[in-house]
Amino acid sequence: MAASGHIDTFARDNLPPGGQWPEFRFDLPELRYPERLNCVSKFLDRWIAAGEGARPCLISPTETLSYAQLDERVNRIANVLTRDLGLVPGNRVLLRAPNNPMMVAAYLAAMKAGAVVVATMPLLRAKELSYPIAKAKIALALCDARLADEMEKAKAQSPDLKRIVYWGDGGNDRLEALMQQPGYERFSACDTASDDVCLIGFTSGTTGEPKGTMHFHRDMLAICDSYGKHVLRAQPSDRFIGSPPLAFTFGVGGLVLFPLRIGASTVLLEKAAPDDLLGAIAKFGATVCFTAPTAYRAMLGKLGEYDISSLRKCVSAGESLPKATFEAWHKATGIRILDGIGATEMLHIFIGSPEEDARAGSTGRVVPGYEAKVIDDAGHEMPPGIAGRLAVRGPTGCRYLADTRQSVYVQSGWNVTGDTYVMDADRYYWYQARSDDMIISSGYNIAGPEVESALLMHAAVAECGVVGQADEERGQIVKAYVVLRPGYASDAAMTKELQDHVKAAVAPYKYPRAIEYVAELPKTQTGKLQRFELRKKAAESAARKMAS
Repeated sequence: MAASGHIDTFARDNLPPGGQWPEFRFDLPELRYPERLNCVSKFLDRWIAAGEGARPCLISPTETLSYAQLDERVNRIANVLTRDLGLVPGNRVLLRAPNNPMMVAAYLAAMKAGAVVVATMPLLRAKELSYPIAKAKIALALCDARLADEMEKAKAQSPDLKRIVYWGDGGNDRLEALMQQPGYERFSACDTASDDVCLIGFTSGTTGEPKGTMHFHRDMLAICDSYGKHVLRAQPSDRFIGSPPLAFTFGVGGLVLFPLRIGASTVLLEKAAPDDLLGAIAKFGATVCFTAPTAYRAMLGKLGEYDISSLRKCVSAGESLPKATFEAWHKATGIRILDGIGATEMLHIFIGSPEEDARAGSTGRVVPGYEAKVIDDAGHEMPPGIAGRLAVRGPTGCRYLADTRQSVYVQSGWNVTGDTYVMDADRYYWYQARSDDMIISSGYNIAGPEVESALLMHAAVAECGVVGQADEERGQIVKAYVVLRPGYASDAAMTKELQDHVKAAVAPYKYPRAIEYVAELPKTQTGKLQRFELRKKAAESAARKMAS
């Protein structure tokens, strides 16, 4: 590793032991980065130096920023961080906001100042915020003032968090006021190493606690120079748009890094439901869309209400893209959706094909710069046509923050993603299922054990098991099997009460849309819950529903 530019060495000190790292591949010439690198210089500074500062960059319903205007905002926030808030390179900064220009500016400013970004979703509750704050030892947060309630609750639960600076409500102590000081319009990017950590993305916590995935400055460029360059192949004239939150690596890649790498612009929507997305595509003339299969299915029935003729590329990830959705969208719009699979551990998409190579129902081929294979439980490569675990390696890869589960995800130098796949004779990959307890609903990753924990906090619940159930509209829904304590009625009122309870305890999108009351749960002789039996029950229930 190169000499770190971090003064606070927490991130580097908590990387996994070297022997547990995946093998990194830099086979493409464009993936060989210099030893000293601050990624923001390649996303922003380069365009200012090239005289392209007047190009449109960020577009939202409330404001539009050119590259030069965004650059100045980033510099002002970076100066606030270092001069007023005492940030030193390597400190972690929690960010919390909807998708808007201030969130992007704060994100880039923290990285430019040499900090490590920990971005969080607006929907998260205090309990969900307090975990990454403690795990990453975060002392400073920048937050949209509209989200202050849960942020303050999280601070009360988090001894590490010393200060929150808000923006957006006009207060004299707010970020905007601090940014106005003279001389703050310029800031020299911190002299970081290309392998200094600049982002910790927390997973959804499939089993137990969420895992912090650590990404380097070079990784932020690598996803642009692999998937962005060779599969997406967007142009500087493109205008990006999409629904994933910037706290998701799918969102920050598709809506910030990919467009800024090529000098394009992006439309940022705080609300991006299908109707919002269609209306904004028509209003702003968006050309490249990033969203989940669920959204494409929902938009199909409403295409006649909006002029989306500007659209020329559509990217899907977050859940499997059904063949029927691919074909219906192509028939209605003439656009072949670019399906892909990525992972928080890998930062972005590593399997996905460009339009001319896309096959309906298949995730696609491996993105240039990556390698993949299907393996059995012993790690042996499986021949075409046989299902197994997906393993991948390339310029990005898993490095968990101080987590013994590193050795589960990385095996013999390969990242083993937790997905079951079949590779055919033409080396196309076909998704079969998740290999773990993750539920993927409308593009959101929801950990079954986390929902179980929330349900068990209710006085009426003696036991419960949570799995995903197939659903035509959402791909999957959260299905809970609940054993009630004596004296409680298994009726509609109880179902609503439990659903509201979960919504109050964790992010509302995680609540169980279906609850089935049972006398007992299937268990092993040692008392361990057999979720595979619950998944079988859920599959039978879904089949009956679809047949009726």
